[in-house]
Amino acid sequence: MTVVPALQPRSTALATFLERGYFEQASDFAAIDAEMHAGMVSFYVGYDPTGSSLHVGHLVQVMAMRALQRCGHRPIVIVGGGTAMVGDPSGKSEARKLLSTAEIEANAAALKRQLAQFLHFDSGASNDAVMLNNADWLLQLRYIDFLREIGRHFTVNRMVAVKTYRDRLDAEIPLSFLEFNYQLLQAYDFLHLFRHHACTLQFGGSDQWGNMVAGIELIRRMTPEGEPGVAHCLTLPLLTTADGRKMGKTERGAVWLDAERLPPFDYYQFWVGCDDRDVAKYLRIFTELPVAEIAALTQAGGAALNAAKARLAYEATRLLHGQDAADTAHTAARQAFGGGNDWSAVPEHRLEQTTLRLVDLVTLPGVDGFKSRREAKQCIEQGAVKLNGEACLDPNRLLSAADQSGEYLRLQAGKKTRVRVYFPPP
Repeated sequence: MTVVPALQPRSTALATFLERGYFEQASDFAAIDAEMHAGMVSFYVGYDPTGSSLHVGHLVQVMAMRALQRCGHRPIVIVGGGTAMVGDPSGKSEARKLLSTAEIEANAAALKRQLAQFLHFDSGASNDAVMLNNADWLLQLRYIDFLREIGRHFTVNRMVAVKTYRDRLDAEIPLSFLEFNYQLLQAYDFLHLFRHHACTLQFGGSDQWGNMVAGIELIRRMTPEGEPGVAHCLTLPLLTTADGRKMGKTERGAVWLDAERLPPFDYYQFWVGCDDRDVAKYLRIFTELPVAEIAALTQAGGAALNAAKARLAYEATRLLHGQDAADTAHTAARQAFGGGNDWSAVPEHRLEQTTLRLVDLVTLPGVDGFKSRREAKQCIEQGAVKLNGEACLDPNRLLSAADQSGEYLRLQAGKKTRVRVYFPPP
């Protein structure tokens, strides 16, 4: 492992990594820098398609890929259709659920749609991103041949020394033989990409360090003498918030990138609600604003810092959901939190019921004002819920179209939830 050298890197790519806060450690920083300075480098990042959406916790990787592509390098996105059938034990205290082929394919298609907001895939440029499914080569492996060709380069002693495995074993949590194979398969992925796609660099979170180094070592061992067999890896920081929470985790759960799972307005509000101490860091990592502009935005507190948060929210929403969605979310936030009666841009929720008690309304999926009915009841009685700008203290108040102000009911629940509610006529 090498640390960041004192000298400025020669490549624009690694200079950007250091400036924006994407870099943590590398197998050989100087060699990676030299290769990126010399020309286009093909690099890969892998995702197990265990869900239909990435979340904000993945965004450091996504923004890092975008930065490298903008510097002329080629992203290879690996969707782990094969490795998902095994399950990555990294950061997990139990085995992951194994998915069907149909589930994996559907999730992979959804992830590509999200990544296409940040990367160009089919523009015709030499550094267009490529998405590959490792099931295409892993499912073709013959087990005995794989063990003889690949498995002989790994020792159990070294594998159990990797933090991922050691943590599970030290905690006396069962580690299945299926999961134990994961490192071999990820290393083989790197070898396959090195051989067939001229891929010489892998990056990911620091929890993947052991797996990535194993891939580098496998490439070295499997490359015939006299041929170039040098590959590299680097890791990105695993971000936590200023108060120590994992980045992207909120009281309401994960902050999804899929607009169907988290509307652009709520995504915008997530960034607005970040800790004051995180604003400058998030502007560097999750936007493309010049560093000098970020410094100017965040050098003062108070109203100026609130303006910086709004800029962060706008830029992050624009990158993911597009200009129109960012404009709408910005307008909706101004309407919902500005004290006016015009909520025309605020998200809407249309009900099928003609009547509904207030405590039931604020806990509906899609409204999500509170985590539970018990919390909702207490907060309502304390005045934390307003209907058309007026506090309502009765959790059991029965609401209907008659309570709408004009076409809709303006619902404020707690500090963050703002929604237009539509009741059907009786």
